[in-house]
Amino acid sequence: MTHSTEKQFAGTPSERKARDLGIDIGTLPSGPRNAITDVAGVRVGHTTLISGDGELVRGEGPVRTGVTVVIPTEEPWKRPVFAAPHRLNGNGEMTGLEWVRESGLLTSYIGLTNTHSVGVVRDALVAHEGTTRPAGEDYWSLPVVAETWDGALNDLNGFHVRPEHVEAAIASAHDGHVAEGSVGSGTGMIAHGFKGGIGTASRVIADVDGGFTVGVLVQANHGRRDRFTVNGTLIGPRITLPSDAETGGAEVPDARFTTQLPEGSGSIIVILATDAPLLPHQCARLAQRATFGIGRLGGAGENGSGDLTLCFATGSGDIPAGFSEGKAPVSFPVTALSNDRIDPLFYAAIEATEEAIVNAMLASDTMVGINGATRYGLPHDQLLSLLSQ
Repeated sequence: MTHSTEKQFAGTPSERKARDLGIDIGTLPSGPRNAITDVAGVRVGHTTLISGDGELVRGEGPVRTGVTVVIPTEEPWKRPVFAAPHRLNGNGEMTGLEWVRESGLLTSYIGLTNTHSVGVVRDALVAHEGTTRPAGEDYWSLPVVAETWDGALNDLNGFHVRPEHVEAAIASAHDGHVAEGSVGSGTGMIAHGFKGGIGTASRVIADVDGGFTVGVLVQANHGRRDRFTVNGTLIGPRITLPSDAETGGAEVPDARFTTQLPEGSGSIIVILATDAPLLPHQCARLAQRATFGIGRLGGAGENGSGDLTLCFATGSGDIPAGFSEGKAPVSFPVTALSNDRIDPLFYAAIEATEEAIVNAMLASDTMVGINGATRYGLPHDQLLSLLSQ
């Protein structure tokens, strides 16, 4: 079957979000950017690494990977924020979580990358923190770095991510439009059998409920094609791709991949930000609700999937940094949301997560990686047609 991608990938990045294509997910309005950067002070930066084609030569390529950095506040080691994680399925890695759980604080930038580059990104974030402190000051750091596996398209064991790429992502971080799709750490990712990657969305709750914003950024590399569902419509098995002529549409491992993984293996990382005044246990509740957004699209936290979420909240006031040579106050005031008023934030977290995953797929073009392995972008025209029926 002849298949054209020209129409489905037309338009600017903003026109490739679900809402801009007329796909309304949920009932809440989005923020002005429909991105995690709608939460004031949050910045995002990417470094994208794409080079080479053809046969895999370990250490040379093809390379389809990168780094994404989420900056929660300026110098969070000085101005930490309340935070908490949640695990849907634990076949993945997010460093620094024990201290986040223990202290209830996020005190670092958040790095995202591929599975085998977590160490170098973590070390680079530690080193970068040192550049912001007084010369010669002793310090310690437990940064948060999360991963998903891009070895289907990328020379994963070539270790192409280096400290300078982390620095470049930090330097490029800004609070405006967030590039999505095959960018940064999402470059080589696959979601529900289609090309995946970085996606983002936001929701704003009603003024009567506080008018707070919840922003979400995902690294989508998870899910089965035969379960992919949008707004209650089963989409995945009803999409026609060029490869279906060879496979009959069945989900089978691509023989060109150097590592075979069952369909549904992979992972998703969800980073939630909000300006609501949440305490750590409330951040944990929001992080948990994000998994409903994963599930609404057909994600199930399969055995081979690392599905990890982290929520941080910027609205509780100034929180003193720990380990400040005895200078921390004995106590400090915070603002907290009543648990009885948290439901609208739950709905915002679910909707923003759900749309962020769809946005990641809508923004991702077809990509050819190692040994000619191909993952096709989600066809916009077919998706819209199926949703209209």
